[in-house]
Order: sequence, then structure tokens, then C-alpha cells
Amino acid sequence: MKSSFYPILACVFAGGSCCPQPVAKMPPPPPKRVVLVHGIFETGNAFKPLKKRLEKQGMTCFVPRLKHPSGHGGLDRLAEHLKEDIDREFGPDAPFALVGFSMGGLVSRHYLQQLGGADRCTTFITISSPHHGTSTAHFYFSEGARQMRPGSAFLKELEKTEDRLGTLPVVSYRTPMDLIILPPTSSNWKRAENHQFRVALHPLMLSSNPVLNDIERRLAALPGDQATGSPTTSLTRPAITSARVASPSVRRKSQ
Repeated sequence: MKSSFYPILACVFAGGSCCPQPVAKMPPPPPKRVVLVHGIFETGNAFKPLKKRLEKQGMTCFVPRLKHPSGHGGLDRLAEHLKEDIDREFGPDAPFALVGFSMGGLVSRHYLQQLGGADRCTTFITISSPHHGTSTAHFYFSEGARQMRPGSAFLKELEKTEDRLGTLPVVSYRTPMDLIILPPTSSNWKRAENHQFRVALHPLMLSSNPVLNDIERRLAALPGDQATGSPTTSLTRPAITSARVASPSVRRKSQ
């Protein structure tokens, strides 16, 4: 009895410094946020394989439905709705990564370059997006389709204002077998790190394991807090050399 009493008494006179202290638990970092923007005539269901992978990694995925998915009203209007949806889902300031498929890549670019989205985006990925237009857009007559035709005023404006992306990391994926983006090289973008995968069809890019593996790897490597996305934050936005911008590398990979 006495042997157990004396150490306790000593702790009392010492101010309790020798008594066990509760260890404060550090709050877990907020989940990484990812916005997935679908293509023309779609609702976002094609993103299910990628969304499932990313959520398994603990990421929070948001798949907004573009209004209208046929492109009526123009891609700039779709980008305005996209901004509203993102602000409603994540608030006006929280950082996130942005992935755009096909037309969704151009809608996302307008949001980033014209509506201030680049200030909070941590990385931008496009999949089979017609950065230089596509000939198939001549077969549909919505405003959005006209804006995706090669040489359109919309595409010229995107090219002219791409410096607003700052040092935002950008990756572009394409397949040389694409029959929707014609020519398929239209998905090459000098501002991006370009990757080529031999995938049989345009929509299969969103279910190709090699493509999804590479995207998952990149997003998983982002900082846990996706810190701010400020142009001065080299951790989240590594500097892009002039050689990389002027002369992009296209890596060829097999499915």
C-alpha cells in the first residue's frame, strides 16, 4: 500500500509532471477532392470505373452533370454552370484536382482560364479532349459543337489565354485510334505533359486500365491537404520549363 502511495504523493508535489498525460490526437487531413467533368451527350456515368478507384484511395469525387450535355448554349455557358456546381459542392475556396473527358476538357479549360478556377485547382488532367478541335463537330449544330470545330473563335481564345493557368500541372491523354477526335493528334497540347495509349475507341479511354492506373497514380501522389494551389506553392505546382512547353513529350504506351 505504502509503496504505491509514495509515487503518487511525489507526483502531486511535483505538479503532476510525472503522471501520464493524455496525448492530443491530430485531426486527420481532409480528403483529396477531385472533380470529374464528362463529355458531350453524357451524364458522367462513364466515370464510374475511375471514381470507384479514387474513392477507394480515400478521395472525395464530384461528378457534376453539365447543362446541357449536348452543348446547346455553348461551352462557355457550361463552364459557368460548372463553376456554380463546384462552388456549391466544395465551397468557393477549397482546392481540388480537375479531370475532363473529351468536351469536358474544353469546358474545364474555360472554367480554369476565364472564370478563375486555376486559382484553386491543384492539377488538371484531360482525356481525349479536342484542344485543337475535331472534324466530327461539323456533323452537329449546337453552339458547343461549333465551338469545337477547328479554328473556332472559342478555341483561339483558349489558346490565347492559356498563360492564366500559371504553373498549374497539366496532363493530356489520347489514343491514336480515336474516331471522335479527328485528327487524334488534336488531343496533344503544347502546354501539357502528353501521353498516348493505344486504346481501341474514344469512350474506352475511361475504362482502360493503363490510362486509369496512370491517373490514379498521379492523383494519389498529390499532397494530402492539396494546399491552396497558389502559384507560389512549388509543392503543388512544380515549375514547368520552357522546353517542356515549347516541345512536349508524347510517351507511347500499350494497353
